[in-house]
Amino acid sequence: MRNEILSLIVESGMDQDCYTEMLDYTIELFETQGLGSDYYGYHNINHELEVTHVALLSANLNNTSKRFAKDDLKYLYAAALFHDFDPQKSVDKPHEENVLKFISSDKKLRKLLDDAKLDIEIIKVLILRTTYPWSGTLRENAERQIKECFKNSPLTKDNQSKQEHFMNLGWYLSVVDRISGYALGNFSKAMEMAKMNAHALAWRPSLIVRSSVAYFEELLNKETEMCRFILESLPTNMRKNFFDTVLAFMNIRQQEISIQANYTYDNLKLVPTIEKIDTRKDPEFMKTLFSIFLELPKPLQFAKDNFEESVKDQNIILNTLRLNDCHGEIVGFAKGGPLENYRLRPEIRDENYGLNNTIFLEPLALKMGYWGLKGGSEMRHMFIMQAHAKKYKYLTSFALRDVIKSRIDKESAEFVTRFDPERWDYYRIKI
Repeated sequence: MRNEILSLIVESGMDQDCYTEMLDYTIELFETQGLGSDYYGYHNINHELEVTHVALLSANLNNTSKRFAKDDLKYLYAAALFHDFDPQKSVDKPHEENVLKFISSDKKLRKLLDDAKLDIEIIKVLILRTTYPWSGTLRENAERQIKECFKNSPLTKDNQSKQEHFMNLGWYLSVVDRISGYALGNFSKAMEMAKMNAHALAWRPSLIVRSSVAYFEELLNKETEMCRFILESLPTNMRKNFFDTVLAFMNIRQQEISIQANYTYDNLKLVPTIEKIDTRKDPEFMKTLFSIFLELPKPLQFAKDNFEESVKDQNIILNTLRLNDCHGEIVGFAKGGPLENYRLRPEIRDENYGLNNTIFLEPLALKMGYWGLKGGSEMRHMFIMQAHAKKYKYLTSFALRDVIKSRIDKESAEFVTRFDPERWDYYRIKI
């Protein structure tokens, strides 16, 4: 992606060294702040570079109409590179005020912008216009700050037409921000992005598809003009990627609604089942479980490398969720074993580690469409019963912060380690 952006920089007439330095500085900042490619959140360095790439690509391909001046491309480039850099990240969604504070105070960046002869007030305007959703209090706060930026810039002070021009440029960047990742890959990439977004924003899994469909519908229905302008400028394969993704999410949402309707009308029952060791050694059973396992967000895929061995291990507790009866289709499973079998995040200091009195429940795995129907809860309760039968004193696992809070009174749950921005925390209960 870096090399492709470098080619677009040259094509856009930005052949000064400061633009290449700006790109490399962005990558360095994201990596050193833990927001590089390994960060499992939507707003990582990959997203920043994808937005920059598509912003320049679309602008260059669309420029037969001379809609973008040479300086417009420079401002789009700088704003796209830094629009989500929030070094104080407490949640995945960036706070625009933190972004602006950083670009205003960072001496190296200010020098690069000065070398490029770019007005930082205009860059702030473009970044503020990427505020999402562009409605309610968020919009009002952004517009108030934009007004101040326009006053402070010699380019726009008392110049209404220039202000309108840069607001349109910001609108363009805002829509590119929401299209780019889905245009640059297939549905598998899009689904992984949705999972990253859900994990980093501490969404329940049942919201992933529903929220994605709402996101695309809002984009296509409320910002039709700018969406069409950008998509029509992109290569055919990128347009196809985007619309294939939209249609795929809509189809999955229809399937989810059908599953929920069948469950509501008692046409479908979810049956938690304790699996015998002979069944657990069956290759088809293993294949089914592993395919469901892979639907989990990557940070929740524990013991992936020895998955097959762990399923066959008699010391591992395993139960499944089947449709209608204990021989029906498998749509989920709960699995876990002695805490000492697992290598958890280094920040976790579990006082019971090494005492052989704690069982670790891996994150519950369910097929898409079956979240939110209480099947996961039933598997978890069955797992706790099995752990009690094996004389474990404690159970630990990961869960969303609000879920753990709801268990404090019911199960005497306690937080062991909290994680931000994910808010997917490690907790303990006494069995």
